[in-house]
Amino acid sequence: MAKRSSKTASSSAKAQPSAAASDDTAITALKLPPAPLSPDMAAYFAKCEEKLGFVPNVLKAYAFDMAKLSAFVAMYNDLMLAPSGLSKLEREMIAVAVSAHNRCYYCLVAHGAAVRQLSGDPPLGELMAMNYRAARLSRRHRAMLDFAVKLTAEPWLVEEEDRERVRRAGFSDRDIWDIAAVAGFFNLTNRVASATDMRPNSVYHLQSR
Repeated sequence: MAKRSSKTASSSAKAQPSAAASDDTAITALKLPPAPLSPDMAAYFAKCEEKLGFVPNVLKAYAFDMAKLSAFVAMYNDLMLAPSGLSKLEREMIAVAVSAHNRCYYCLVAHGAAVRQLSGDPPLGELMAMNYRAARLSRRHRAMLDFAVKLTAEPWLVEEEDRERVRRAGFSDRDIWDIAAVAGFFNLTNRVASATDMRPNSVYHLQSR
């Protein structure tokens, strides 16, 4: 049987809809109608549109309940954007390493894009999503991610020697708190995202590549 020409195969591939084609419309598997946005959240959504060009789907997913949406936004902004001994990139690296362990589609796509953008190194974003241990990380970053992933996979086994290993890599006790808080937050959001089949904005797939 004759093989299809590469041109025909290419045309057929182009005709196929994107695997993420419905991610911007069917954001979760739950039928939760959005509530009217509070003035604060309406302003926040407008700020997202201005700065990002879109509203992240996770915010839309939480928008059925203004109390939950406001709490999520406050916690996210405090952990990921407020002053910390951890850089914004380091916090995004934790988000992706934890999400990779939990196989969270939403967070791997959204925060993988953030790692690519903040680092200026697209392969780093891919490595974080696939297996951070394969990346040529600094001693600091390897210790940070090892701690965050152990806290994710086997929290009952975290002992003083684990904290001391992170200290020796250059982190303060306050930094250790922040590593744990970011890892804990993404373990929460990963589970909510997986339980609801939360879908990331399709635009994330193409960012910073």
